[in-house]
Amino acid sequence: LRSFYFARLIAEQEGALTDAAYDEGLLFAAAVMHDLGLGTLGQGKARFEVEGADLAAALLTEHEVPAADVGRVWEAIALHSSIGLADRLGLLTYLTHKGVFTDGGRVAELPADAQEPIRIAYPRSSGDRSLQDAIITHARRSTAAAPPFSIAAELLRQNSAQDRARSRTGTGWAVGRWRDLLAGRRCADSQLWRRGRPESGQSTG
Repeated sequence: LRSFYFARLIAEQEGALTDAAYDEGLLFAAAVMHDLGLGTLGQGKARFEVEGADLAAALLTEHEVPAADVGRVWEAIALHSSIGLADRLGLLTYLTHKGVFTDGGRVAELPADAQEPIRIAYPRSSGDRSLQDAIITHARRSTAAAPPFSIAAELLRQNSAQDRARSRTGTGWAVGRWRDLLAGRRCADSQLWRRGRPESGQSTG
């Protein structure tokens, strides 16, 4: 739920709650189901973002959500981790991406005092690696599940390198940016990921 609440706060802060494209129900669906592909229904035949989008779309279709809205949720989930793409598309995809990355500590659109009530109400254990481990497990199922330059491929590479280092030295080594992202830390180039959505009137795709 953290991702949804952060996304809604960003929408409120940016005056998007009255935007014709804003749909709180669809935002809730996209934010809550954005990692569905990492669950037991994810088959590992495609990247987890796409499998999650497919699963969410099937569920929404089963509940007779209009096809156009299903398509918007599919896009938001499939691209939620796509830095430089998600924040240049429609409002739903933009907000889903920002909500997820705010939860991970990667964007700073919301001041700390605005985030604090959500983090207190829905705490995450310090050092929790369940998300990283789930992505790595999914990535190992097939090469299609971890295409080059994806989060999954990078985490898998880092994990393999760490395993090799441990086998040589018996100790771990410093992991890289994607693991920092998912652990909710910041890194030096975070400004690269803080681009806003298109200006009013600009095409959103």
